[in-house]
Amino acid sequence: MGTLLKCYRPFFSTRTLQLGTHCFNNPKRRIRCLSTTTTTSSSHSQPSIDVATKSESPASSELWLHNTMSRKKELFKPKIEGKVGMYVCGVTAYDLSHIGHARVYVTFDVLYRYLRHLGYQVTYVRNFTDVDDKIIARANELGEDPISLSRRYCEEFNRDMEYLHCLPPSVEPRVSDHMPQIIDMIKQIIENGHAYGVDGDVYFSVDKFPDYGRLSGRKLEDNRAGERVTVDSRKKNPADFALWKSAKEGEPFWDSPWGPGRPGWHIECSAMSAAYLGYSFDIHGGGMDLVFPHHENEIAQSCAACKQSDISYWIHNGFVTIDSEKMSKSLGNFFTIRQVIDLYHPLALRLFLLGTHYQSPINYSDVQLESTSERIFYIFQTLYDCESVVSQHVVPTLKDTIPPEIVESINKFYNVFVTSMSDDLHSSVVFGALSDPLKTMNDLLHTRKGKKQALRIESLAALEKITRNALSILGLLPASYSEILQQLREKALKRAKLTEDQVLQKIEERTAARKNKEYEKSDTIRKNLAAVGITLMDNPDGTTWRPAVPLAIQEQQVASP
Repeated sequence: MGTLLKCYRPFFSTRTLQLGTHCFNNPKRRIRCLSTTTTTSSSHSQPSIDVATKSESPASSELWLHNTMSRKKELFKPKIEGKVGMYVCGVTAYDLSHIGHARVYVTFDVLYRYLRHLGYQVTYVRNFTDVDDKIIARANELGEDPISLSRRYCEEFNRDMEYLHCLPPSVEPRVSDHMPQIIDMIKQIIENGHAYGVDGDVYFSVDKFPDYGRLSGRKLEDNRAGERVTVDSRKKNPADFALWKSAKEGEPFWDSPWGPGRPGWHIECSAMSAAYLGYSFDIHGGGMDLVFPHHENEIAQSCAACKQSDISYWIHNGFVTIDSEKMSKSLGNFFTIRQVIDLYHPLALRLFLLGTHYQSPINYSDVQLESTSERIFYIFQTLYDCESVVSQHVVPTLKDTIPPEIVESINKFYNVFVTSMSDDLHSSVVFGALSDPLKTMNDLLHTRKGKKQALRIESLAALEKITRNALSILGLLPASYSEILQQLREKALKRAKLTEDQVLQKIEERTAARKNKEYEKSDTIRKNLAAVGITLMDNPDGTTWRPAVPLAIQEQQVASP
């Protein structure tokens, strides 16, 4: 456990990723029913946290994760030592993604990053659904080819993920590229007696799978035709779901043993996860809304196709809500990622999403985003100031050049980081603990007492490093501190509906008013700027400004219970 993070290089390499008998560059191979499969990952260096000295009681490197299947936290033990296979259900690509989607993929990006920090080689598979009723309906509205429309929104999704600092997964399979595997799996399910055909459609028979409902805890008699499942009197049980749908006029279709058609929603993930990870792998994840019916049906399908099918950990994140109601496209109460990052920095959105434990619901509001934006500006202003001062000196690398109290502060933060992240990814606790090293840095940078501290530069360098490395593991490290500070200022100006020149002009007017002892005018200028989120700071060299929570929102926060 010696170290927290250095840097990362782009995940994709030009080599072919080989997974057991399956190859990423050849998805058309038949899926084999194997108990386990090997996994690979990129070869680039992993994040690490360097601490000033070893703690007397080092934090544990064990990882505990909440398993939806067992409904409790479990110690993470991969099927193959040192390697992890992880599948996360991706978006149905027919529109821009909303911040509910952002929460899913930020959550699993942090899990991906932390597993790699712990030294695991991770194969992360995240699919695109590019064949679906919603895609077809939207394409018909726009007069566009469904596959073409979906491809366009897949590209938009990847841009959103890049904005949010989500690392690319190892592979991003699409349904339209995996029809052979899907058809093969359906054939196997039929051969094993778990599905039946009706007029070109194929349905999974839930009555043939006694364990149906074990993930969600639902009893079979309580189930009804689920999401995206058309009520059909031809079904043997109303809860039976489609594995294959016969072709309809004007819809895309593929040839199959049951006639032309396309796959049902659930079968695609079972087929693609098996194609790249085998039937037995470590982690399957997604939003809480996928527990039933999607993941419940995946388990049934996969086990019906292969008795050795076994996924160790089912992990689900909580909803993003608006006024305590789940955010979703179907309800129309959503904000797209693009809408939010038009006014707020993407890393402010990422920090907001990580500021609550991933299992808990998180309520979206401008108040929260304003507060998070102010917080992230403070973090990077501190790190920028620290870097600026340290860069003027040659800092020794010897660990004994750091004062004992700074060593203690660093080790305390390090242990909180490891303990919290290893306890089911409690990133919110890490952000709370981050206050101490940031405060210490600001004391050393700006207070009279701090500037006189022995080994001040060495202390600043060590504190900046531990903070930077922790942020990097959490996917919150920008290309440069100065760059993100400028971007945060630009977003604040946009929200305030002001230009920087207008703010500087107001500063000049206020300076003149103060010189003329027009204190009421000076106070009015300051207050008017503060009302729209621009705070003025007076110092011996003049007046500067920084983004802040607008006064009205501050008052709203105080009034809230």
